[in-house]
Amino acid sequence: MEGWDKGTKSTVGEIPLLTTRAGPRDGEAWRQRLKEEYRALIAYTSVNKAKDNDWFRIAAANPEGTRWEGTCWYVHNLRRYEFPLQFDIPVAYPQVAPEIELPTLDGKTHKMYRGGKICLTVHFKPLWAKNSPRFGIAHALCLGLAPWLAAEVPILVDSGMVKHKDDEAAPADASASAAPSS
Repeated sequence: MEGWDKGTKSTVGEIPLLTTRAGPRDGEAWRQRLKEEYRALIAYTSVNKAKDNDWFRIAAANPEGTRWEGTCWYVHNLRRYEFPLQFDIPVAYPQVAPEIELPTLDGKTHKMYRGGKICLTVHFKPLWAKNSPRFGIAHALCLGLAPWLAAEVPILVDSGMVKHKDDEAAPADASASAAPSS
């Protein structure tokens, strides 16, 4: 993992590696893999909370564990920017990484594919391929989504493509308070 800072390397080192090589079509083996995924996500969340770096909430959106949804956020200029997060587990998982989607950012940056799928091809996909099947969802969030947010959100905010929720609400509040009362 050359090129990663010491903090990222330390955090990744605390996320348990997965051992079960199974995807959504593998029945009982997939259920075992899901248990490992949950253990890794719990460990990663605990590490983040201990380092005061809590930045996402995620859960399986269906009982099979093939669809995941949640929220992620990034703090820029002391303001928290939140984004809905979702992805499907590919049929070829864990050989193929999930494609993480931030639908509300669709079309706002060139480092994104149609549907709000973030671009991870250059930096993350080779790392995933090298570490499959030991990497899981927690690793995709840590080494894929987190650096993407750190690189893209400040640019999107500074360019005006993304507005803070308080700034979006302000014009409506201002016009309501300026309206004469009857």
